[in-house]
Amino acid sequence: MQGRIEKVSGPLVVASGMADAKMYDVVRVSEKRLIGEIIEMRGDKASIQVYEETAGLGPGEMVESTGEPLSVELGPGLIEAIYDGIQRPLTEIRAKVGDRITRGVEVSSLNTEKKWAFKPVKQKGDAVVPGDIIGTVQETPVVEHRIMVPVGTEGTIEEIFEGDFTVIETVCRVKTDDGEIKDVIMRQKTPVRIGRKYKTKLSPEVPMVTGQRVIDTFFPISKGGTAAVPGPFGSGKTVVQHQLAKWADADIIVYVGCGERGNEMTDVLMEFPELKDPKTGEALMKRTVLIANTSDMPVAAREASIYTGITIAEYFRDMGYSVAIMADSTSRWAEALREMSGRLEEMPGEEGYPAYLSSRLAEFYERAGRVLCLGSDEREAAITAIGAVSPPGGDISEPVSQGTLRIVKVFWGLDAALAYRRHFPAINWLNSYSLYTDRLSKAMGDATEENWNDLRREAMGLLQKEAELEEIVRLVGVDALSLEDRLVMETARSIREDYLHQNAFHEVDTFTSLEKQYKMMNLILTFHNEAQAAFREGAEFEDLLKVPVREKIGRAKYVSEERMAELDELIQEIKDQVSEQIPKGDLPYA
Repeated sequence: MQGRIEKVSGPLVVASGMADAKMYDVVRVSEKRLIGEIIEMRGDKASIQVYEETAGLGPGEMVESTGEPLSVELGPGLIEAIYDGIQRPLTEIRAKVGDRITRGVEVSSLNTEKKWAFKPVKQKGDAVVPGDIIGTVQETPVVEHRIMVPVGTEGTIEEIFEGDFTVIETVCRVKTDDGEIKDVIMRQKTPVRIGRKYKTKLSPEVPMVTGQRVIDTFFPISKGGTAAVPGPFGSGKTVVQHQLAKWADADIIVYVGCGERGNEMTDVLMEFPELKDPKTGEALMKRTVLIANTSDMPVAAREASIYTGITIAEYFRDMGYSVAIMADSTSRWAEALREMSGRLEEMPGEEGYPAYLSSRLAEFYERAGRVLCLGSDEREAAITAIGAVSPPGGDISEPVSQGTLRIVKVFWGLDAALAYRRHFPAINWLNSYSLYTDRLSKAMGDATEENWNDLRREAMGLLQKEAELEEIVRLVGVDALSLEDRLVMETARSIREDYLHQNAFHEVDTFTSLEKQYKMMNLILTFHNEAQAAFREGAEFEDLLKVPVREKIGRAKYVSEERMAELDELIQEIKDQVSEQIPKGDLPYA
């Protein structure tokens, strides 16, 4: 079915003669065959958001509907791939047309000529239902790609093959109950705006360990959880997301660079192939899918990039993997919504954003979760969604931040003042929160020691007490504090500098296991409690602060995981050195 262009307004094209088209159909615009998607229908007129540069288009040119919704191709070849917002492989495009993406270029998302070694795990005569794994492909050294029966196919395996196949060749034939033979290939096509099906959603009770102390200790996230990282320019949002991509306890990483600066995506593209995955020793890219839709690429494609990313994440979740999706940043995605809404002449909401901003944000985050996958076996899997938010001027009262905070359960608030003081990660411990803390407290305690949660509460209490005492210090000076309060200030400073401050670029400090986190926190609080007791028995405050073991506490973060036994030895050293400061003379009345 063909229509004709009536109006061109930036990425928005209005075409008439499209009465038979449907919402969200993909169309090809003009002889250049630019990719677009119908986002509004009025009579026979379709409003189309075009995912490529529209300069030079004019009224009267042809618009052709494909009759299919915007979909992604799923199958072997996704891992290590670098796509744009609508799943066009940038590496293949560069090989075909050079460094600049040519308009209308058509390249298959998956390589249809490369052969993959398919190993069946089912055999002839087996009954299969949608979601069942029929075979595997070793896609990279660390990712086993599991080939699943697509939705809509159910019956008995008539034939199943072993050997090398392309993603479009038949690997299995299934005979349905009514006698129809259906061919199963390794490639699936899935619409991006509708979530993939699963059996049931599970409670988020399994912690996702990130190795970042401020997150794991105070504001943990569960597998299948949702988190937002709002912060002003320069506060470290991108580095926090890079750290989570590198170290989080997830099998597959989907990183969506949505509207961020090109040099940040370049850093990711240059850094990830060089990084060694701590779990496998292979390059981190061997379990990563990258979607790059930078700020200088067409604005409409930003809107699609988030859905492309979450659909790819759902596909790996359905195989039984734990997936983490990083969206950097949802603010740029919301700006794309605002631009298209303005060109459609819709009634604007707060700050010009469309009235449906919150519902679109919810659509994205609600597709995260821990689930039981489709299939006859009981496969548990999860998608954890972490979205960066870039509020103008760091003001989180703006609509995107507020809409996000109403949906997500974890808020890691980045603070410009902390970043200015070179305290990274610059997550403010006083206004951040995690609604998973109570659910995960038992699991975190089991992974370390029984009193882990007591230590965490005591440490947070000291940090909150420090904030109150700082108000007094600013008004009347530190000399007005009692010596016990000054000890609280010293311990809180130690928690901030020796524990919460973490160097992302130090080979040891970049990741801390839960066991080491427990031992480090135990050192700081043991010193605090021992010093408090010694102080009450007459020890001099200044002498307590000068004990040599304090230097070792400060350097505990640089002790490697293999040498953690040294941290246990420090406990006795703390007790010995602090007790030496207690006066040993006879009491006057003895």
